Amino acid sequence: MPIGEICNREVVIVRKEDSILEAAKLMREYHVGDVVVVDDREGRVIPLGILTDRDIVVELIAKEVPLDSVSVQDVMSEDLISASENRGVWDTIQCMRARGIRRIVVVDDGGGLVGILSIDDLLELLSGELSDLAKLSMKEWDREKETRG
Repeated sequence: MPIGEICNREVVIVRKEDSILEAAKLMREYHVGDVVVVDDREGRVIPLGILTDRDIVVELIAKEVPLDSVSVQDVMSEDLISASENRGVWDTIQCMRARGIRRIVVVDDGGGLVGILSIDDLLELLSGELSDLAKLSMKEWDREKETRG
C-alpha cells in the first residue's frame, strides 16, 4: 500500500520567516506536535523543514531564549526526511527506523507537499490489520472446531 493513501493530508504549515510564537499557537490550535515549514515555488508548496514542539522546548524554552528573538528558520530541522507518496508502507517504516524519526513528510513526484505520516498513523494502520487477521484466524479456528466436534 502506498503511503500516499494513508498519510494525513491536513498538514499544518508555516513559513520560515514566521515567529516561533505563531508556530506554537498553530500547534495548540490544531492539536499537533509539529508544523511543516514550507516555501511557495512556481505555484507549489515545497517542504523545507519541520518544527516540533520538542524543538521549541529543548532548543528555546529550556535555554531561556526569548521567543521573539528567533524565527522558525532558526530552529527548524533542515535535514528534512521525505518520502514519495508512492513509497510502500514497509519501506517507509524501515526508513523511519533507520533514521530514528517519528514522522515523515510525504511528497509528490515534483517535491510538492502531499501530507505527513507519523508513527501513530502507522501503528493505527498495523493494529487494524492485525485485528482483522486475528478475526480471520478465529473464524478458521471455529470452523475447524465445528468440523472435528
